[in-house]
Amino acid sequence: MSRRAFLHIGLPKTGTTYLQQILWDNKPRLAERGVLLPGGTRRRHLLASLDVRQDPRLSRRSGDVASPWQDLVEECLRWDGDVLVSHEFFAAASSEQVGRVVDSLPGFEVHAIITARAMSDLGVSRWQEWVKSGGALPIDSYPRKQRYDPTDEWGWGSFDLADILERWGRALLPGRVHVLPIAPGRSTPEDLWLRFARVLDLDGRQFEVPEAPANPSLGVVEVELLRRINPLLHDFRSAADRGNWIRGFLAEGGILPDRRERFRAGEDKQRDLVERGERAVALLSTGGYDVQGDVEDLRPGYPRDLRHPDEVSDAEMLESATVAIANMLRAVRSLTEERDALLRKRRGHLAAVAAGSWRQLWRRLSRT
Repeated sequence: MSRRAFLHIGLPKTGTTYLQQILWDNKPRLAERGVLLPGGTRRRHLLASLDVRQDPRLSRRSGDVASPWQDLVEECLRWDGDVLVSHEFFAAASSEQVGRVVDSLPGFEVHAIITARAMSDLGVSRWQEWVKSGGALPIDSYPRKQRYDPTDEWGWGSFDLADILERWGRALLPGRVHVLPIAPGRSTPEDLWLRFARVLDLDGRQFEVPEAPANPSLGVVEVELLRRINPLLHDFRSAADRGNWIRGFLAEGGILPDRRERFRAGEDKQRDLVERGERAVALLSTGGYDVQGDVEDLRPGYPRDLRHPDEVSDAEMLESATVAIANMLRAVRSLTEERDALLRKRRGHLAAVAAGSWRQLWRRLSRT
C-alpha cells in the first residue's frame, strides 16, 4: 500500500484552529500511530502554504524562508508512514500549484481534507477575521479582489467551497477530497475531531483534546468599532504587528467587550453568498467527493433577523470604546508592573554577580 499525504486546507473559520491545536499537542502520539506532522512548529506549515502558492510576500517573513515547502517534503520522504500538513491558506492554491504539490511527493497518495460550513455564515465570519487582521472595508465590499488570485489568502479563492472543490478536484481524484461539514450549534468540536481522525484511519478518542476551541468571535458593535480603528493603525503593516497587536491584543486579548452579537451581510452580498453555497452543495451531491457528514449542513440560508453592521449606532460604539479604553489601561498597568518587576529582578541579579566578582578579585589580590 502506498503512503498517504493528507493536506488539511481549511476552510478558515471551520474549526481549523481547534484541529491544529489537537494535532500539534499530540504530535508524538500521531507519530506513534504512523502519522508524521512535519516541521518543528505550525508556522512552518504557514510558510509552506505561501511557498506553494508562490506568494511574493514569503521573502518578507522572518526566519528561514528559503524553501519551506521543500523542507517539509524532504522530512516526509524520510518517513515510512502517512504524513499530514495543515494550514487554511493552502485552499487558495491553483490546480497547477496543487499538481506541483502532488509531483513533489512521489510514492504518496495525496488527499485533501476540507472542513466546511454554510457560505451564508462563513462569508460573514471570514470578513470578521479579516477585520481582526487589520482590514477596513465594510462587509458588503469584502473581499477586496473579486477575481481569483492564488496569492490572496483573504479572497474568494480561500473560502468559496465550490471554487476550491473544482480547483483541487482537477488535481486530485474527487474521492480523495474529503469534506467535513459542520453546523455551529448543532455539532460539537469533539465530533469534528472524531470525523477528522476517521479520515486518517485513526481513533480520535485515543488523543487528548482541549475542552473548547480558541479563536473567539466579536459582536457586531465591536467588529464595526475595530473596522473604524484599523485605518488609524497605518504603521501596523507587518504580519507580526497585525497578528500580535490588532488581532492578539485588541481583538482577542480581552480589550473589547465580549458581547458576541451575531450579524449579517447586506441583501446583495447575502444573495451572492447563498448562490455560491448552493453551487457547492450541488457539486458535493453529484461530484464524487467524500463527504464525512451531512451535506445539508452546508445549505445556506437568509438570516434576516440579525443586524447589519451599518445599523450599529455611534452611541453603541462609544460605549464599547469606553470599556475598551478602561480595559486597555488595566492591561498597560499590568504589563508595566510586570516589566518593572523583571527589571528589578535583573538589576538585583547583576548586583549580586558584580558583588561576587569583587569578592573574588579581592581574595586574589589578598593572596598576592
